[in-house]
Amino acid sequence: MVLQRIFRAVIVGPPGSGKGTVSGRIVKRFGLMHLSSGDLLRANMKAKTELGLLMKSCIDQGQLVPDDVISRLILTEMRNIDQSSWLLDGFPRTVSQAESLDNVCSVDTVINLDVPYQTIKQRLTSRWLHLPSGRVYNIDFNPPKIAGLDDVTREPLIQRDDDTPETVTRRLKAYENQTQPVLEYYRSKGVLETFSGTETNEIWPHIQAFLSKKLSPQN
Repeated sequence: MVLQRIFRAVIVGPPGSGKGTVSGRIVKRFGLMHLSSGDLLRANMKAKTELGLLMKSCIDQGQLVPDDVISRLILTEMRNIDQSSWLLDGFPRTVSQAESLDNVCSVDTVINLDVPYQTIKQRLTSRWLHLPSGRVYNIDFNPPKIAGLDDVTREPLIQRDDDTPETVTRRLKAYENQTQPVLEYYRSKGVLETFSGTETNEIWPHIQAFLSKKLSPQN
């Protein structure tokens, strides 16, 4: 089946909420194009485009990439795919970015993943990494065979700096402060849909049912 019309959605959720998993399922199930601001940023930096070099300069100096630079990056891509249906991930993060997006196209739905912060903290702080291979372990549901060691190489596992309890708490607070005005902006427009739960498999059936009313699933 094909989509009956162009459909544009934004997905919002804190780090560790399962946003990547849910996005993958939406793309596979409904055939939307997945646009990730993080992927676009990395691709532009790698290709050394004008915007990519500007963003790299900000990041190297420990500065936040300015709103207008991120907006230019995303909106340039939007204009390239203006006849496609898409799922936008990681943008907008501020009300000014949301307004910039509205000037280019209208958003049909904003999917907000509401996962308790305590669940996220436990999920992220239980995560350990084998750096050379990128293998990820979770102490709760995917532990290594020998505590602290990679299953394949028996090399030590590390915890990423941004997965320590103190950093996770700071990241979640920063996310809440930044995102709350964006959620209010879309709520006032009547396009915000919030899905609550502690597990992706608990939330997904509700998202699937909601989108099925608006879209035809892919065969």
